[in-house]
Amino acid sequence: MRARHRVELDQDRPAPHSLGMTHPAIVVDNLRKSFSGHVAVDDISFTIAAGSTTALLGGNGAGKTTTISMLLGLLLPDAGTIRVLGEDMVRHRYRVLPRLNFSSPYVELPHRLTVAENLTVYGHLYGIPRLKHRIAELAEELDLTDILKRPAGKLSAGQKTRVALAKAMLNHPEILLLDEPTASLDPDTADWVRGFFLDYQRKSGATLLLASHNMAEVERMCDQVLMMKQGRVVDRGSPRQLLDSYGRDDLEQVFLDIARDRRQPTAEAAS
Repeated sequence: MRARHRVELDQDRPAPHSLGMTHPAIVVDNLRKSFSGHVAVDDISFTIAAGSTTALLGGNGAGKTTTISMLLGLLLPDAGTIRVLGEDMVRHRYRVLPRLNFSSPYVELPHRLTVAENLTVYGHLYGIPRLKHRIAELAEELDLTDILKRPAGKLSAGQKTRVALAKAMLNHPEILLLDEPTASLDPDTADWVRGFFLDYQRKSGATLLLASHNMAEVERMCDQVLMMKQGRVVDRGSPRQLLDSYGRDDLEQVFLDIARDRRQPTAEAAS
């Protein structure tokens, strides 16, 4: 049985500077992307410190997925620059992609391939050395040994989540981009997934960028929050800074204030 990790507001979680990495992992400047005349991402800029956890929040259509796709090099920006681990993602993404990974419950693995076959395919794409050993190592850690020969289409939701985690961890990523990683999971499994990511971050110093609609998850995990609306970053700060700025008790209320234009943050927080 895998270990359970309870994720609370963790005052003992090391700040990015305590990991010895104060340089930026991601720097975005004046990024812009349009589709058929519709502006999806509208001149956004932000910096993410190495070893930190940042949430990218916003309603449907706010530009989160488009932003993540550009960070992964899947979409080219119309304007602006993206530097990831010191490299320009437009010109040199081939240098960076082996050091990144991505996880989303909305991206399914080929159903007919077994778990082992799926992980082998992705392992070859990443050029993982000693791939069989790495898959066995992840199978032990994520309780996948008994399902390695099972087709991916025959897995339960929880099993699919653990296989997706294995895929995301194959290359020991320095940056993990997470799109709704606990969507549709029961509370126990979701809590385990959060604990898994935070444990990995503690051990490796990895940088996490999290797109989520689970505000409690964001409060527990994140050092920084970027609030997006209509393609723009309309507010930012730590969860505590945003709660104090809006005079709210939880981030869901802050999210609704921004989504519904109910009030603006204080001048101090906006600066």
